[in-house]
Amino acid sequence: MNTYIILLRGINVGGHKKTPMAELRELLSKSGFENVTTYIQSGNIVLQSSENNISKIENTIQQLIQSHFGFEVPVIAKTRKELEVIFDTCPFTGEKKENSYFVMLSEIPKTELVKAVTDIAFENEEFVIIKDCIYFHSSVGYGRTKFNMNSFEKKLNVKATSRNYKTTVKLLAMSNDS
Repeated sequence: MNTYIILLRGINVGGHKKTPMAELRELLSKSGFENVTTYIQSGNIVLQSSENNISKIENTIQQLIQSHFGFEVPVIAKTRKELEVIFDTCPFTGEKKENSYFVMLSEIPKTELVKAVTDIAFENEEFVIIKDCIYFHSSVGYGRTKFNMNSFEKKLNVKATSRNYKTTVKLLAMSNDS
């Protein structure tokens, strides 16, 4: 059995795309995934599967959510090792790292697309793109930032979803227990 961290984008935000976690766990369990656990209401899942193809897992979960809940949700799956590498590669250290966001990308964007966004700059914000993650820090807090993940998705031609430091640490711990 392989352990995967599944990240859903944009569920249970502002009353949109309501997805009860108990119902989601049951749906995934009945569909062949094992040891399905969730963390908070924002689409963090740790599960096990005999499937080795991450794209297949992402597509299966996306289709299950579409057919059961009636809406499309971007799904990004990572192995524990992949998430651990993302976490350990963070260019920020100390308090800055603890207040940063990890914007996981569905794939490594093309170099020319990364170069095209490197000059996006807003006061009190910084980001670094390394492989399939945008590391983002704002000294004024994420809620007051001008950072626009939708814009980065379009410019980098990828799907993305962000998690803060604490959630990333929790997902790593949960996936280690599996």
